[in-house]
Amino acid sequence: MRRPEFMLDARLQADTVPVASLEMCNVLLMNDARYPWLILVPRETGLVEISDLGDQAQQRLWREVNRAAKALREIAPCDKINIGALGNIVRQLHVHVVARREGDAAWPGPVWGNGRAEPYSGDALQSLLLLLRQQFSSTTE
Repeated sequence: MRRPEFMLDARLQADTVPVASLEMCNVLLMNDARYPWLILVPRETGLVEISDLGDQAQQRLWREVNRAAKALREIAPCDKINIGALGNIVRQLHVHVVARREGDAAWPGPVWGNGRAEPYSGDALQSLLLLLRQQFSSTTE
């Protein structure tokens, strides 16, 4: 029996820009210049919860989340990295990795549902993507 092809949720597709493809996940940049914010999406159809993954797949996911957190810390000095897998609006399993600074637009609250996204300008987006892609190409687990 043929498995359905993986498709990214339409809302994630509309709100993000592709950064990298890791062993398990697509890494996406949230197009909101207020926060350096990555989203990791496992490329498997039908996943909603982290608990939908087997033990080895969960370990792989967390290794990739940690890799994303390290990449953010390298390019965006921050006071705290927020990691969350909410899924209340977008049901497809995805993990947010957000670099936070004291005094940012939502500090100390969560970034979700806080104001309107402020998209990156073209040059700022291209610069950030270059830095992120360099981090993902130069780092290993």
